[in-house]
Amino acid sequence: MTESTRDPADVAAWLRLTATPGVSAQSGRRLLAAFGLPQTVLAQDTARLREVVEPDVARALSAPPDAAMSSLIARTVAWLAEPHHAVVTMADAGYPAQLLDLADPPLLLYINGNPGRLSGHALGIVGARKATAQGARDARAFASAFSQAGLTVVSGLALGIDAAAHAGALEGLGGTVAVVGTGVDIVYPARHHALAHQIVDAGGAIVSEFALGTPGIPNHFPRRNRIIAALSRGVLVVEAAERSGSLITARLASEIGREVFAMPGSIHAELARGCHKLIRQGAKLVETPVDVLEEFGDLAAIAQLQPSRPSGPSAQRVPSGASADVADVFGAALAYDPVTFDALCERSGLTADVAAAALLELELGGTVERVPGNRYRRLA
Repeated sequence: MTESTRDPADVAAWLRLTATPGVSAQSGRRLLAAFGLPQTVLAQDTARLREVVEPDVARALSAPPDAAMSSLIARTVAWLAEPHHAVVTMADAGYPAQLLDLADPPLLLYINGNPGRLSGHALGIVGARKATAQGARDARAFASAFSQAGLTVVSGLALGIDAAAHAGALEGLGGTVAVVGTGVDIVYPARHHALAHQIVDAGGAIVSEFALGTPGIPNHFPRRNRIIAALSRGVLVVEAAERSGSLITARLASEIGREVFAMPGSIHAELARGCHKLIRQGAKLVETPVDVLEEFGDLAAIAQLQPSRPSGPSAQRVPSGASADVADVFGAALAYDPVTFDALCERSGLTADVAAAALLELELGGTVERVPGNRYRRLA
């Protein structure tokens, strides 16, 4: 098995299988199970294919590729010749095994960036497109803490919470993956061109199951949500209305055994209602990154920080118990002039994951401010 599919004949066969109208993820898997790899599927006569799929689909698979299909194949082969581009199929060693938890895993993925980023420990962060300023700040801060802990942050490159989550992840170590509802050669929304380039340049990836050139079709976005859910060990919903795509992602995550987390808000806030609904249904209420990280035993070092809970809307959040010592250490290491994160770790003797979580608590508590360049300074 290869890490990805690059041979032009194999690419052509996979595209003919997956891009033929009427071939779904489920029917494609049935064809692969019945006959083997796509080139063998396409070698079958119509009668054999009709034993597995509908007659019109069987006829389409048996016919020679038309002009549109030939153009797609040529465009994809040319795209694969460029750096950082890959097609990973279910037959490749690089296919993310966690996607097989889905009832309809994608038969192939188009990847712009680092395919290996899809198989590491990951956390999904989703939420409202029309996010509040506070929601966007929270998404960015939490994503930064998760990334500093080594988690890959997975989201959908949409406006609002998604964009904030990707931006926060780029400030850490874990990188980020954007699962999109278009072809990977199209950035949607267009204003995220710079963000998309940053994701790839930082060793992340932009991923889609849709063919190159596929525009932003509304029903594609709920479908991409199942991939966000499956790639992630858990999904955090930051802000969401009572009826939203974020709740679809959370439901899909729960159905395949992933953890669901939700950030609460005001009872008067429209964008808190979806999160409150999830919490009533059993999602874990999240106030700090530690609330998420402590669910993952192999990241237990982070869970040593047990922050106190705020007693009111304006209460400061500061580490308590075992993490009070961490705050004391930062008191000596952190000055009123900006200090880089690496310098703080060196001065304090703390590991990057513990330092990131502690800094976030101090930032939320209003005693530390993050400034451009991943630097921090004291406020009090």
